[in-house]
Formats: sequence, C-alpha cells, structure tokens
Amino acid sequence: MLDLLLTNATLPDGRTGLSIAVQNGRIVEVAPHIDATPAQQIVDAAGLLIAPHFVDPHFHMDATLSYGLPRVNASGTLLEGIALWGELKPQLTGDALIERALTYCDWAVGKGLLAIRAHVDTSDPSLLAVDAMLDVQRRVAPYLDLQLVAFPQDGVLRSPGGVENLKRALDKGVDVVGGIPHFERTMSEGAASVKLLCEIAAERGKLVDMHCDESDDPMSRHIETLAFETQRLGLQGRVTGSHCTSMHSMDNYYVSKLLPLIAESGVSVIANPLINITLQGRNDSYPKRRGMTRVPELMAAGVNVAFGHDCVMDPWYSLGSADMLEVAHMGLHVAQMTSQNGMRRCFDAVTTHAAKVMHLEGYGLEVGCDASFMLLQARDPIEAIRLRATRLKVFRRGKLVADTTPAVATLSLTGRPKSTSWMR
Repeated sequence: MLDLLLTNATLPDGRTGLSIAVQNGRIVEVAPHIDATPAQQIVDAAGLLIAPHFVDPHFHMDATLSYGLPRVNASGTLLEGIALWGELKPQLTGDALIERALTYCDWAVGKGLLAIRAHVDTSDPSLLAVDAMLDVQRRVAPYLDLQLVAFPQDGVLRSPGGVENLKRALDKGVDVVGGIPHFERTMSEGAASVKLLCEIAAERGKLVDMHCDESDDPMSRHIETLAFETQRLGLQGRVTGSHCTSMHSMDNYYVSKLLPLIAESGVSVIANPLINITLQGRNDSYPKRRGMTRVPELMAAGVNVAFGHDCVMDPWYSLGSADMLEVAHMGLHVAQMTSQNGMRRCFDAVTTHAAKVMHLEGYGLEVGCDASFMLLQARDPIEAIRLRATRLKVFRRGKLVADTTPAVATLSLTGRPKSTSWMR
C-alpha cells in the first residue's frame, strides 16, 4: 500500500490530470489515472498546482525578527543597517537567537518554504550566532533543510581575527564559505579576500556564496574576480555571487564582457528583489535606480539565477513573512519580466533555480525525488504569483507538515448573485 497518493494534479510544466504516488518518503510514480492504487492517504488536488517546495537561497536567520532592537534603522540604508547590527550584537543571547529563528522556521513551513540558506555572522569571536544557528539547524532538520554560510559581516580582512573566526565556524560544521569583498577597506583588499576565501573553500571542499558588490558603485566589480577565481581553482558549479547590485549601474559595454565570464565560470547569481529595491538607490534624487542586478540578461546568458528573501523584520528590512511568492512577485516587477515565460522563470527562481544553488539532493517532482512538495490554490505558476496563492497542503518527504484553509470570498451585493470565486 502507498503512503500517499495525490490525484488530479497540475504540474508547473503544464501537465495536468496527473497522479503522484509516494512510498517511504519518495515519489515512486507520476502518471495519469493511478487513483485505483490503495494508499493510506489520498488527496484530490482538484486540478490545482502541485509544485516542489519553495527554496530561499539567501537569508539572514541570525538577525531575523529583531526589528526595533535596539532601535529602528532611521535612514533605511544598508550601511546604517550594518551599523545597527553592530550595536545589537553585544546584546544578543543564544536563547533569543534560537527562539526567533525557530519562530521564523515555523512561518516558513506554513508558506511551503522547506529549504533555506542562511548567512551567519562570524565577526564576533565568541561565535555566539554560529553556535545558535547550528543548534537551530539540528532542531529543524526533520522538517526543513537549513544550510549555513560562514559570513564575515564586518569584512574578513577588515576585522581583527576575521579569517580565524571564519575557519573556526567551518570547523564547527558550517556548510558554506561566505564573504563581503565590497565592504573591505579598499578594492584591492576586496579582491584579495575573494581569492583567500575561494582558496579556503577549495581546500576544504566547501561551497562558496559571497555578498558580492551590494553597492550602487559601478566600479565595484568583485563578481569578476569571483568568476576568475572559480575557474582558476576548479570550483565551477559550487560558487554563488549574491546581490551583485552594482551590475545595475555598470555600463553596457563592460557588462557585455562580464556576462559570458560569469556564465563560463558556472557561478550562480542570487538577486534579493525585496531588499535590493529597498536599500539601493538611496543616494539618488531622480531618476532613481532600481538597484537589482540584471536578472533577465543573466538568465539569457545561461547563468543560473535565483531569488532570495534576504531579510525579514531585521535592521535592514521592516517587513516580510517568509513568503517566496512575494519575493517572486517583486522580482518580476523590478526586472520587468512580465511575459508568460518571464513570469514562469521568476517562479523557477524561488524553486528549481534556488535548489540548484543549494545543491539540494532529491529535489523535484520526478520519480525518485523526495516527496517534498506543496498543493497551491492556483492553476499554474503565474496564477500562484499573481494571487500569492494559499499553500493548501505542504508535504515533507511524504508527511503533511502544514495545512491551510482555502481562501474563499463570499460577496453579497444588491441585485447581483453571490460569488465565491477566488480565481479570476
């Protein structure tokens, strides 16, 4: 007997009327009309969308839900956010970090978000945040994949003991090598940090994910160095450049050289639409730059591009709810990806493309994949983004981990019939 059988499902690629059979936490069959097979649980999808779970490849779990502590970011800028985080760090406790992170993970599961890559500040020699997030990682493992990045927020070369602190975090079990080259004191120091951190990753067999050129400065070009070091060290497919917002301000001739270099190196790029549109362009009058990197151009060049949430209620961003459909919705607007194909690619940016960044094994809806997926109250990915569709059911390896009542509106208008339609 099957553990779970979903019937009458529509998949993101447009196939419909399909059944998905699950046994021992894995998908064992995807085919039309297998609903006669006995199963412990049968779910009729009623023609709605079944999609692999959402993935957030760029987040700051150690800072989440700390908004207003010890004060609010009055200017709303990136640099004040960094300064504010520096003020908050001496007040942090392990218990508070863990409690806020666990609360956020609960929100995430309810939104169908079952994999998160979180950058953890390693600048504090106590590594308090690292220990707390490793604890959270262990606690949430049954229902959420939490991948941790050793992130030297204050600059790995700029801050005393930065390199040693990062190495200690990796020794403790942190998964990915991070960096922030544009925050080093000089451009040359930034380039040196990229080289050093990539060498550490190569020596230890780690992935790399660097905050790269999160700036309006078109001369911040550390993504070029990151692509070069990736090829020099044979790290193709293991490296990610996050933000890359300076590319928004670069001249087109230079970008025409840069895009193929990134593509050849196999470096992925993560845009963070909600935060990039909020933090960038703050010193502009008008016209005011959007700040987000060149998403459609990178995709057209063959670069794997994903979207991250980045922040939720922290020193940099006062909003957010762990909803990756909100991220995709903002991304398609900022990038002007409003074609049918463009909107579908924005859905991919928070699912399959993001899973590729995190090297998630068993991700997808094919036979043999983990049965970790969600039933959305929408008929296709575009409608899911438009409606920020309710996640009706969320499954983790075949087990139901979240269940939400369908969104239904009942209208009572004089002279008109009542309507309960939510899909228009």
